[in-house]
Amino acid sequence: MDDNLHSPARELIELRMAHADLDQLIDAAGPGTAVDELTLRRLKKRRLQLRDRISCLERLLEPPEPA
Repeated sequence: MDDNLHSPARELIELRMAHADLDQLIDAAGPGTAVDELTLRRLKKRRLQLRDRISCLERLLEPPEPA
């Protein structure tokens, strides 16, 4: 059971959820909000890091294409 908690598939789901949360937060921090530019850049950088990790896990979990 402990293996399921730390499986790549579960991590992928958690990363996708975190990415979606950041998407919402960044979208909500539009021009009319009091979020400073530095905070917004940090959020976008974190979202990009999550996207990169998601891509790596997707490649790991997908079976290789036949030659």
